[in-house]
Amino acid sequence: MWLKVWVWLVRLIKTKNMDKYTKKAVFSNLKKYDVIAGKDDFMEVTEWKNGEGFDVDIVGKLSTRFQLTWGEYTALNKLVKKLMSQ
Repeated sequence: MWLKVWVWLVRLIKTKNMDKYTKKAVFSNLKKYDVIAGKDDFMEVTEWKNGEGFDVDIVGKLSTRFQLTWGEYTALNKLVKKLMSQ
């Protein structure tokens, strides 16, 4: 029982100590990069608060969202370069 009370108390304290912050983000319409993109299609990249990675939002025909750490981004870049050199 005391454990449940303690967990509830910790959650209550955490919600009262919320931080408000500004995120770094960049945005671009996709039409200038992709010939099949619609006029309202876009991509936005938002850095995580802790700086360890970023979110990518692509809004278009196949809208998607994914997250990468900087290490995953480095690996993806290397793999795409390798693919393009073949």
